[in-house]
Amino acid sequence: MMFLSAMLLLCSQAGATNDFSLPGIDGKTYRLSDYRGKWVVVNYWATWCPPCRAEIPDLIEFHDRNKDGKAVVLGVAYEQISTERLQKFATKYAINYPILKVDPGSANVLGPIPGLPTTYLVSPTGEIVAQQAGLITGKAIEKFIRNYNK
Repeated sequence: MMFLSAMLLLCSQAGATNDFSLPGIDGKTYRLSDYRGKWVVVNYWATWCPPCRAEIPDLIEFHDRNKDGKAVVLGVAYEQISTERLQKFATKYAINYPILKVDPGSANVLGPIPGLPTTYLVSPTGEIVAQQAGLITGKAIEKFIRNYNK
């Protein structure tokens, strides 16, 4: 439950996020601000990263349970990779959430990326309320959301 501990530490540092606009592997452009009113899980990952691949099934389940309601997952491929290779990877892993692309070192990220995977949780009002470097679970995210502002 490292995710919850890290999230709780970041709650006191919550603040407005910078909006981003990133290309998706489906040809669409995704803006963080398009999801106001929903919780947004922004997961920075790479195809070569074993822990990143390990958390994909859990993120798929979380996104599936929540996409029509109060939360969405945005997977941000944090590597230099072709769109075609990412599309093949997403198909192989049956990823059901949007996959976006950003080059490592880009300023178009929510905050520090100390390692992969790194996940940010953005509140429905657009504030970063948590950050986790390392593996996460959908259940930990859901528990945090349930307990937020209690």
